[in-house]
Amino acid sequence: MEQNKTKRTGSGRIAIIGAGNIGAAIARGLAASGRFKPEDIVLTRRRAEQLESLRAEKFSVMTDNRAAVKSAGIIILAVGPQEAEAAVRALRPALNAGHLVISIVSGVTTAQIAAWMKKKVSLVRAMTNTAISIREAMTCLCAAPDSRAALGRAKEIFDALGKTLIISEELMLSATALTGCGIAFFLRAIRAASQGGTQIGFHSEEALLMAAQTARGAASLLLGRQGHPESEIDKVTTPRGCTIEGLNEMEHHGFSSAMITGIVTSSNMAAKLFKDKK
Repeated sequence: MEQNKTKRTGSGRIAIIGAGNIGAAIARGLAASGRFKPEDIVLTRRRAEQLESLRAEKFSVMTDNRAAVKSAGIIILAVGPQEAEAAVRALRPALNAGHLVISIVSGVTTAQIAAWMKKKVSLVRAMTNTAISIREAMTCLCAAPDSRAALGRAKEIFDALGKTLIISEELMLSATALTGCGIAFFLRAIRAASQGGTQIGFHSEEALLMAAQTARGAASLLLGRQGHPESEIDKVTTPRGCTIEGLNEMEHHGFSSAMITGIVTSSNMAAKLFKDKK
């Protein structure tokens, strides 16, 4: 059963096919940016009841993917990798040369999507993360060889949702590990810092606030000054001081090595999953 179906169409509307966690996060980020009204963002999912919270937020929601595509000019494909081929083939009759299709499906190349579509559309691939809902995402973009002119349009959309970087498609799996998986790594680091804060005397909610804001400040120093982490570290380490003592103790226990290994492992796993799907 379709809900909140709007009759308006236009090249400025966005259809998000597969409104799971990341699809919903993108919708909320776009609405928060002010570039799109919630009613101009169409979200789809197979089960209508899973769209109720989004409908309550005034987004247009429906279960008919083709109808969603026909009503919009920008299509964001946000289904799971195992569902991508079937979803793209089903959308094919509704696609036309005026559509910009942005795939955020992990491990699926633009060449694969183009082969499934068999339609001439502008095709861009993106890797982002869930911080897109608060417009603080890191998004990497690449385009199919004949769609590079569409990168500017896609970048304009994602620039309103955080930082963007245009990369070669060969690096998209690496971007999956560093930005897609990476947000979980940094969240775990903040959680660990807050647990340390609790151990040294703060209440858990106080420790979490302090750890999260300190992490935000550290990131802002690098993004604002475009400096290097070590130059900022040098400013807070003094001979025989408590900061260098703590840093060295963490390094003795493999802090940097664990982070590097985790990112490389996630990248290798993403490559393996992609190979298995092929």
